[in-house]
Order: sequence, then C-alpha cells, then structure tokens
Amino acid sequence: MRALLLVAGLLAVTAVHAQDGAPGKGIYTCTTPDGRKLTSDRPIAECVSREQRVLNADGSQRATLPPFMSPEERAAKDAADRRAAAERAAQLDAIRRDRTLMQRYPNETAHQQARNAALDDASKAMRISERRIKDLGTERKPLLDEAEFYKGKPLPPKLKQQLDANDASVEAQQVLIENQKAEIVRINTRFDAELARLKKLWTGTAPGTLPPLNEMPRTTPPATSKSGAK
Repeated sequence: MRALLLVAGLLAVTAVHAQDGAPGKGIYTCTTPDGRKLTSDRPIAECVSREQRVLNADGSQRATLPPFMSPEERAAKDAADRRAAAERAAQLDAIRRDRTLMQRYPNETAHQQARNAALDDASKAMRISERRIKDLGTERKPLLDEAEFYKGKPLPPKLKQQLDANDASVEAQQVLIENQKAEIVRINTRFDAELARLKKLWTGTAPGTLPPLNEMPRTTPPATSKSGAK
C-alpha cells in the first residue's frame, strides 16, 4: 500500500512540474527523513512525502513541490484549512464589529445619549402600565361597591365576569412592568459592556483583539393569565 502511495505521489509531483511549463527540466533537491541530501533531474521518490526544491541550472530556485499527502493526510489538512478559514472570517468580523461600534459611538457622550434613549423607551412603557393599573383601580371601585350588596351571596354572572376581567388586566400590566424592569437591567448590562470595550478601543487597543461582547439575552415575557387582559 505504501508503495502505491509513493508511486501516486511521484506522479502527482511530476504533474505539478509539468504544469510549471518545463517538463523534464530542472534540478530537484531534498533532504530525506534520515538526513540524506538528494539531487535529481526529476522528482525524487524518496522525498515524495517531503518538500522538494526545484532549481534552475544556475542554482536559483524555480519552484517548490509540496509533499504528497495520503487521503487521510489530505482530509486532515482540508479540515485544518477550513478551521483556519473560519477563524480568519471570525477575526475579520470581530474587527468590523469593533470599527462599527467606534463609528457609532466616537466618544462617551454619544454612548451615554444612546443609553439614555434606550432606557427612556423602557421607562415610558413601564409608566404606561403603571397608569393603566391606576385606571383599572378606578374602574374596579364601583364594581366592588356593587358587590357589597351581594355579601354572603353569589355574585351575578356579569358582575363576576367584570371583576375577573379587571383582575386579569391588572395581572397583565404587572407582567409588563416586570418585563420592562428586566429590559432596563439588560440595557444597562449591554451598555456597560460596550463602554468597557469602547474605553479600550478609544485608547488604542486594536479592533478585533478583545474578547467578544457577552450581551444578556432579551427577556422572554412570562405567560399571562388565561382569562386575558381587558
């Protein structure tokens, strides 16, 4: 089997040499695994697994023949090449992200303004829910007053339905408030991480050399009451 691989390798390097435009010409030189230096006018079989230099008649180097690889070695090299390409792509993406971040926030003032805007949106949503809960409390008062007439008795279906709907609406708004509180934490965490990174980039750290930003995942709203919001 090894002999077949050597023959295949010799054919491969000969084909490479032929593509170089000078078949049958040139001086091949290499060092064998046991340290012998060999020279020939054609690809050297003993060095099929090693790099061979192809020299011109004046001793200048014309080309280099790479070592022949077995199918297993070729597969391993291809996998390593793919990993290296993926790492290069990730590095270029990291550089692009850092440069984009610096363009978006050229200084700390710009970054703070963006933080304030993001927090303001979450705070507004929370205030809306708080006002809605207050309104629901106002709507509930006459329902409770009416329920006083039925103390110790079953409530009329319509009144009970109205009270249940009011409860569900309050619960839904409370869920929204908790979500916005979690969103405020997420926003601050993200901006804190960005600011720490930007401070390094602003002071000369090369883009793409810092660890990736670990942004907190966006919170998933808890399930609301089956009865629904009003």
